[in-house]
Amino acid sequence: MKTQIEHDMLGQSAEFEGVQRTAKIMAATDVTVLIQGESGTGKELMAKYIHAQSKRNSASIVTINCAALPEALAESELFGHIKGAFTGATSDQCGRIQSAHNGTLFLDEVGELPLSIQAKLLRFLEEGECQTIGQTKTEKVNVRVIAATNRDLYKEVKKGNFREDLFYRLNVVPLDLPSLRDRQSDITYLINHLSAQLAAKHRLDVPRYNMQTIEHCQRYAWPGNIRELKNFCERTVILLSGKTITVDNLPLEMKADQKTKTSVPYTLPEGGVVLEKLEAQLINQAMDKSHGNQSKAARLLGLTRSALLYRMKKHAI
Repeated sequence: MKTQIEHDMLGQSAEFEGVQRTAKIMAATDVTVLIQGESGTGKELMAKYIHAQSKRNSASIVTINCAALPEALAESELFGHIKGAFTGATSDQCGRIQSAHNGTLFLDEVGELPLSIQAKLLRFLEEGECQTIGQTKTEKVNVRVIAATNRDLYKEVKKGNFREDLFYRLNVVPLDLPSLRDRQSDITYLINHLSAQLAAKHRLDVPRYNMQTIEHCQRYAWPGNIRELKNFCERTVILLSGKTITVDNLPLEMKADQKTKTSVPYTLPEGGVVLEKLEAQLINQAMDKSHGNQSKAARLLGLTRSALLYRMKKHAI
């Protein structure tokens, strides 16, 4: 029987299923994992999935939002303190790392950690030891570490914003989450599934999306990824319950995105072109630029993946 986390892992595309298979392999070990992906791609959900599939799933997964840690309090939050260790320490406090003992520690947006704290985190990762502020002795903590970031940490290392030794300590096994625009074949499934799920939650009728609207959604870039798609579905369910959704019902940013794509000027040569030959050349160029990824190639051409496959078959590509 599937767990709630497994039910929340939505996707049927080859890109998504490949990531999920890799995550299951990682879950069987205690290896440190670095999850990379744009905002809204589901990095925290993936961390919870790895934890749920691991041998540590009977213990807790403790999440630390590194971007929300004030630099002055970061060490105390991570490692804890004893009463009187500093001004304002009126009682003992257990650190978040110690709270994850025998479980999983999830460092969300790890690229936002101050450099001063990065050094202390590196020591913990290398030695497995924590030193509570105000204590002279260290204690062993048994945790599995999963980190996540929407930054290119390698570039941050080159800029001097992230420690190189910590980067390599975290980047033992990287897991790259694809953006929604690279999971184009999942969009129809996700829209229908999330709309039905959210309609049930709000006790409303499920809206219906006509084919033109679905194709429009497949061509849209979804800069906010799954988070943006879920918000779109929920807004549609609430405002247009039970109705047929047309392109006119789409948010302004989605319609504006398509207008921008279609307004790119192209000057027809004086001698004209052979349209069939030009189409084949553009498809080949798109496949080269996307390194053979059909979903990316379709996005470059402003097509759905199924439309691209039809044209590739037509031109015997």
